[in-house]
Amino acid sequence: MAVPYTIAQARVGWDDNGKLILRVTVAVLMVMHGIAKMQNGIGWMAGMLQSHHIPVFVGYGVYVAEVIAPILLLLGLFTRLAALVIAFDMVMAIVLAQSDKFFTRNQAGGWAVELEMFFLLASVAIFFLGSGRYAVRKGRHRWD
Repeated sequence: MAVPYTIAQARVGWDDNGKLILRVTVAVLMVMHGIAKMQNGIGWMAGMLQSHHIPVFVGYGVYVAEVIAPILLLLGLFTRLAALVIAFDMVMAIVLAQSDKFFTRNQAGGWAVELEMFFLLASVAIFFLGSGRYAVRKGRHRWD
């Protein structure tokens, strides 16, 4: 006779499903921003970077954070590292482009930086949770 799953065993699957949903959500939504930047370029960032005394070439890091890191999240490779890269990208986005809106609300009444904070905090959660079982390396590597 087969032994039924215990609640603890069932939760393991649920945890991995949750990690997968979180990883895919952040990755797909973030890569959409990366695709837009690949199509339209990042020339508009030059002024912001220069006004903060940051070299303009640093702006190309956005491609790493918004294209490469989301692909790594989808695959479950270097998941924790990719999540940190996205979190850092969002900190920079808030500091460089949204700092004047940090304590304001948008037209719909929400927090003006809610999208950036969603990506930032979801990425931090992925960093702490890891990739889970549904990943290329199934979370066995230190950075997964």
